Amino acid sequence: MTFGQRLSELRKERGYTQKAFAQELDVTERCIRAYENETRHPDYNGLLALADYFDVSLDYLVGRSDHRAVVR
Repeated sequence: MTFGQRLSELRKERGYTQKAFAQELDVTERCIRAYENETRHPDYNGLLALADYFDVSLDYLVGRSDHRAVVR
C-alpha cells in the first residue's frame, strides 16, 4: 500500500472527508487531495506529524510496514 492509499484509509477510518480533514490540519483540501493522489508529498516533519496524529509508525504510514504499532 502506498502513502496516499494509507492516508486515505486512515482519514476515512476517522470519519473525515478530505475537506474536514484539511480543516483539522489547517491545510487546503487541495493539499490533502494531492497527498492522496500522490502528486505531492509532505516533508519529513509533516510525515512525523501525520504519524503522530494517527498514532501509527512512520513505516506504516509510508507503506513500508503493515504493522501500525508505534514502538515506544
